[in-house]
Amino acid sequence: MEIQKKIKLKSITLNGFKSFDNSGHAIQFGDVTVLIGANGAGKSNLVSFFKMVGFMMTKALQQYIGEQGFASSLLYYGPKKTPRLTAKLEFENEQFYDAYEFSLAYAAQDTMIITEEIISYHDKKFAQGKQFTLPPGLKESGLKLDNAEQRERPVKMIHALLCNCRVYQFHDTSSSSKIRNGGYINQGDFLYSDGGNLAAFLYGLKENRSNRIYYNKIVRHIKQVFPQFKDFNLNPSARNNNFIMLDWCEHSHNEYKFGPHQISDGSLRFMALAALLLQPPKNLPAVIILDEPELGLHPSAIIELAGMVKTASQHTQIVLATQSPSLLDEFNPGQVTIIERDPISQTSQFKKYSEEELKDWLKDFTLSEIWDKNILGGKPLKNTYD
Repeated sequence: MEIQKKIKLKSITLNGFKSFDNSGHAIQFGDVTVLIGANGAGKSNLVSFFKMVGFMMTKALQQYIGEQGFASSLLYYGPKKTPRLTAKLEFENEQFYDAYEFSLAYAAQDTMIITEEIISYHDKKFAQGKQFTLPPGLKESGLKLDNAEQRERPVKMIHALLCNCRVYQFHDTSSSSKIRNGGYINQGDFLYSDGGNLAAFLYGLKENRSNRIYYNKIVRHIKQVFPQFKDFNLNPSARNNNFIMLDWCEHSHNEYKFGPHQISDGSLRFMALAALLLQPPKNLPAVIILDEPELGLHPSAIIELAGMVKTASQHTQIVLATQSPSLLDEFNPGQVTIIERDPISQTSQFKKYSEEELKDWLKDFTLSEIWDKNILGGKPLKNTYD
């Protein structure tokens, strides 16, 4: 089914979360949404919000709060200024409108409890919609019940949608990272957020006859940025049939098997990105959030990345948080959202420009050049504190 027929993430409204104050900050999403802005503007905070929702969907909100430095770190300038945060996620297509709203309030021991959870469901063929209010005062979301049969169908739908909004960050390619050290061969049903099961994931695609075409496509794209690469050597370990490593071979030495520690950081990250974006369309998450995917990539690899994003966006929505001029130039102004930190209110704000608004500038400059001239905003502001 094409993405145009699927229900899609339309907008998120945030209040009181990290760098977003209580005035209400709404961001609109399309098939591709490129987030740009200076360091500290709030891009990572928006990515962090998606992560929090993911934790909530698995009854792990308290774990997320603890890992983030507890509630004081999540509330805008702490609980004295912001005792609660609220959010609303809206999904829509031609037939349906769904929304998920929740409120988290500061609680004892620097944690938070859910004080409100509301599901809105509206079939546009009918005038009236439905609304479900889940029990308040819980430490974890009421969307995920142990007995799925107890949930109303719209609640199940919203839970499934939110579970399918996934954040990916392939930054850790150190010698001790999971992606370089392999793992269990049966952990390849979906690609993990850190790419730690990349070998098992690729093995699953290669061994499935109906998915082999996608595996071959991934290999072709890797060859475009890593010319000496020929193919992966994805065989279970001789010492343990349940274990697999990301071994590979090159064109000039077919007999010699290279290991994952013999891949550059940039090449390894590109392999993970290619596997994520070029997997079978039916397996793609509903929304993919990529945090600084350009990290360590050669400029030509960034262009390849943009092409893969455009291909995947025919079947899913993609959010890119980036500071790469090369990546920015691969998209049009309507796909770009600028995040800035307001120097007076000290809150993150969103801005968008249409191609019509920038048409005179675009006659002579690329989008990244316009950004560099600070026409769009999203550049570091002059220090006003000295």
